[in-house]
Amino acid sequence: MAKFYTEITPELQSFIEEQKIFFVATAAAKGRINLSPKGLADTFKIIDENTVLWLNLTGSGNETAAHVLQNNRMTIMFCSFEGKPLILRLYGTAAVYHERDTQFQNYKHHFPEIPGTRQIVEMTIDSVQTSCGYAVPFMDFKEERQQLNSWAEKQGKERIEKYWKEKNVKSIDGLETKIFRE
Repeated sequence: MAKFYTEITPELQSFIEEQKIFFVATAAAKGRINLSPKGLADTFKIIDENTVLWLNLTGSGNETAAHVLQNNRMTIMFCSFEGKPLILRLYGTAAVYHERDTQFQNYKHHFPEIPGTRQIVEMTIDSVQTSCGYAVPFMDFKEERQQLNSWAEKQGKERIEKYWKEKNVKSIDGLETKIFRE
């Protein structure tokens, strides 16, 4: 049975901190809905009961940034693949910060230095929902994939920025991401 909260409780914070993966959903007014899996240790941080941050790393697209500029609604979902079944959703509004932004500089100390870091996303939580997750399968965590970090290290900052210019300036629906200053 679904239950709603107005904030992340200490019990829910513990659950979130144990998870190895989360999913982010965004949508502009028109075009595709984006749903992205996110992982890697220490890339999601709870700042307080109504504020979370996550480190957005270089990827094939930059849909989240484009969508947030158009419509700042966001949903983040965690689900238990081990132990007690539980699905947890965070609903709220988001802002995307780039390295050039003061907020990025203020928040970067929350995260380890990871090659290919593209943005920090801040979400203000309006509501939290839990549900049973009875149909979610049990799955064992083996290890984190290292390919993204290895790829980004090999690229270096200049080649990463070139990649951003080629792949991350616009969304798949042609929306601006503002990854570079205008």
